[in-house]
Amino acid sequence: METIDQVAAIVVVLGLLAAVAWWLRRRGLLQTTSPRRSAGRRLESLERLPLGPQQTLHLVRMGSRALLVATTSSGCTLLDSVDVRSIERAGEVVE
Repeated sequence: METIDQVAAIVVVLGLLAAVAWWLRRRGLLQTTSPRRSAGRRLESLERLPLGPQQTLHLVRMGSRALLVATTSSGCTLLDSVDVRSIERAGEVVE
């Protein structure tokens, strides 16, 4: 009986930990990428928005620039290029 109580307590603690991590990630306070892996990278996918079965918008960070790229079955098109800081400021105003 004592073993069942211990296992139940572990499951509850892990569940709470997962819930807090999910909440922090939704709030933008927790990043899921490891600093080691992203430290040497020059490109980062910030966001992806599927528009249809074969059309997608990608927001990609390249250095201090953010690129909005549309992908279709026939290729890719650069739609816009802005400073990353302007996107971060716009996000703060919306939230």
